[in-house]
Amino acid sequence: MKQCVIFDMDGVIIDSEPIHQECERELFRMLGIKVTNDEHDCFIGTTDEVMWSKLGNMHTLPIKISEIIQLKKTLYLEYLKRETYLKPIPFVVELIADLYKKGFLLALASSSPHEQIKYILTAFGIQRYFHVNISGEDVKLGKPNPEIFILASELLRVSPELCVVIEDSYNGVTAAKNANMKCIGYKNPNSGKQDLSQSDLIVGSFNELSAGMIYDLLP
Repeated sequence: MKQCVIFDMDGVIIDSEPIHQECERELFRMLGIKVTNDEHDCFIGTTDEVMWSKLGNMHTLPIKISEIIQLKKTLYLEYLKRETYLKPIPFVVELIADLYKKGFLLALASSSPHEQIKYILTAFGIQRYFHVNISGEDVKLGKPNPEIFILASELLRVSPELCVVIEDSYNGVTAAKNANMKCIGYKNPNSGKQDLSQSDLIVGSFNELSAGMIYDLLP
């Protein structure tokens, strides 16, 4: 009987939340809207569509949401490509490789667009470990809705009860629990003040986590 581990990407595989937020703050300035840090942190883990739709209800935006989202994608990729020292979060690659070696099915379920997912997985040389990669572009509803995690389990033909999600945000943890999956919360200091209390296990570093500990979470 196969078990599955589903990884979020931003804030779990790459410490990219500061990059996302820098791009978004630049967009806030361009659009002439004010968003507090606490309000901004609430959107961590959601898709750009969810974030900008909610901001559109709170503010008068001078251009279409679809145009803003495309601007964000362009800004983010430009930033990534300028950063020659991009590195994965410590010990996460070793964990991914070990889980793959031990026979877990691995999925990546990220709110980010496919283009960004492909760029980061290729840059880190870890694309070969993932059996499926799912983007926020593949689902109608973003986290905290569980749709992206349910789709991962369906594609891998693994029951949700046999899936463990690794997340760094309140929205991601909530989505995992709503999918009836176990969840490991990763305390990333750059992901803002995230409530990970629904998690079945919380770690501050991936060297605290092993395949055996993940296996023990499953029935």
